[in-house]
Amino acid sequence: MNEQRRSHVRWFLVFWLFILSAVSYLDRVNISFAGTFISSDYHLSKVQLGWVFSAFFWGYALFQTLGGWLADRFGPRNVLTTGVVWWGIFTSLTAAVSPRLGGAIFVLVAVRFLLGAGEAIIFPASNQFISRWIPTQERGFANGLIFAGVGAGAGSAPAIVTYIMLHYGWRWSFWFSALVGLLVGAIWFFSSRDAPESHRLVSPAELAHIQQGHSSPSPSAAFDRNGVSWSNILQSRNVWAVTLSYFCYGYVAAIFFTWFYIYLLEVRGLNLKSSALYSMVPPIAMVVCSLLGGVINDRLSVAFGRRVGRCGIAAFGLTLAAILLVLGSRAASATLASLVLAGGAGALYLAQSSYWSVTADIAGPSAGSVSGFMNMGAQLGSAVTALLTPFIASRVGWTYPFVAAAILSALGAVAWLAVDPLRNLEPLGETSR
Repeated sequence: MNEQRRSHVRWFLVFWLFILSAVSYLDRVNISFAGTFISSDYHLSKVQLGWVFSAFFWGYALFQTLGGWLADRFGPRNVLTTGVVWWGIFTSLTAAVSPRLGGAIFVLVAVRFLLGAGEAIIFPASNQFISRWIPTQERGFANGLIFAGVGAGAGSAPAIVTYIMLHYGWRWSFWFSALVGLLVGAIWFFSSRDAPESHRLVSPAELAHIQQGHSSPSPSAAFDRNGVSWSNILQSRNVWAVTLSYFCYGYVAAIFFTWFYIYLLEVRGLNLKSSALYSMVPPIAMVVCSLLGGVINDRLSVAFGRRVGRCGIAAFGLTLAAILLVLGSRAASATLASLVLAGGAGALYLAQSSYWSVTADIAGPSAGSVSGFMNMGAQLGSAVTALLTPFIASRVGWTYPFVAAAILSALGAVAWLAVDPLRNLEPLGETSR
């Protein structure tokens, strides 16, 4: 009877993190679709546009660890709500910069940097939520669902942003994104709580299920206690291995979020609508494979252990992505190239839930800080992509940025061989085993 009356509040909140994830990516990728118009209005070269793209990633990367610490200290509810308000302000300011303003490019760079700094909290805070609300055996799918929001946001952006740009101008696409974010953030604030014990709609059966499924002790301890020391974090082979791998992952993923639309438009010769249509294919593949990777992750972890489930699917996905990136970049037709490269993006996202599940597994109450440090690596990779991709393409052609991404994807797969998801970081006050 208790099983029949078990609530499912955790899954509603995971779904809302999926929505927040989608909105955050709509906020950040709309500039890639408006990039041609922005270049024209502000008289920017491709390299200068790369500065604007890269500024977001530098802000996003540099504030990951701080964002994770804030989530550990103050909880995901308030931190995410504050972040959404921040995103809305700086997304709007992106569209408010006048082309007639002296040094407008530097203002754009500053605004995008600060938007990145605010968005840095989304996934470390989500992982802090996962560590407290989701049992170990369900974390693969939960993280897969949250990161499916990345594909959903990026996938909906071409249709939404292109329609708004064509009918109302590119600036309205930014104002629309800001308004949607504020609405979604308000719903998150009123429906969420930092720990399942604090939510009045969580049934005793659901609470018992959550507590029995935790791999680390005291997952619902106070946010300012029992954290992992930074000396332990920085001495952990697991942390450095997943961070190195996630740097490689971030480098590859950023190509699809920054340059892929422009690549289809200007290199493959597609028109505006066709480019928008084909650029929706990689995000769709990301959604499907993020969910699929999460399910496979959980099932293999239960059947064969977390070393196989977490690490095995991640190494496989990154290896497959490397192969498809090389093949897609050399395809003769735009259609075939789009589909094969989309397959590479999807294969990459088979690995996504592994990164966040492992950091939640090993870090316990400091999941926000550890995953924030790891995600800093990914965003540094993304920042390098935004600058390096046009540099390589302008000198040796557009095939080679994808080849470089393939090499890094293979390196990211190798790094997973050094990860042991069963080796937890020791909280403060405990003796290392």
